[in-house]
Amino acid sequence: QVRLVESGGGFVQAGDSLRLTCVASELGNYAVAWFRQAPGKEREFVSAAARSSATTMYADSVKGRFTISRDNGKNTVYLQMNSLEPADTALYYCAAERSYGTRWLRDPGEYAHWGQGTQVTVSS
Repeated sequence: QVRLVESGGGFVQAGDSLRLTCVASELGNYAVAWFRQAPGKEREFVSAAARSSATTMYADSVKGRFTISRDNGKNTVYLQMNSLEPADTALYYCAAERSYGTRWLRDPGEYAHWGQGTQVTVSS
C-alpha cells in the first residue's frame, strides 16, 4: 500500500503560480496522476505520468499551463501550475497505480491509491 501526501495548495490571484507536491512512500513502480474536484462537481483528470515511459498527459483545460514531473529518487511528484484561473479552484488529489500502459491514465477509477488532497483557490 503506497501512501501519498500532497502539499503546496493555497489562495492565489488569477495569473499567479503554484507548485503542488506529492510525496509517496514509494514511487518508482507506479504511474502517478493529479485529479481535482470542485464543490458540486465530479472528480476530473488534470495530468498523469506513466510508470515506465516518459509519457505525460494533460487535460485540455490545463495544457500549456500545468507541468507534471516526477523524481523517483525522492519519491515525489510535482504539478507546476502557471497562469492560474478561477476555474482551477478545486481540491487537488495525487493518485498512484502500479499498472503499465497509458490508455487508462485519465480514468480515476483505475487508481488504487489516493492522497487526502490539497486545496487550491484562485480569486479573480
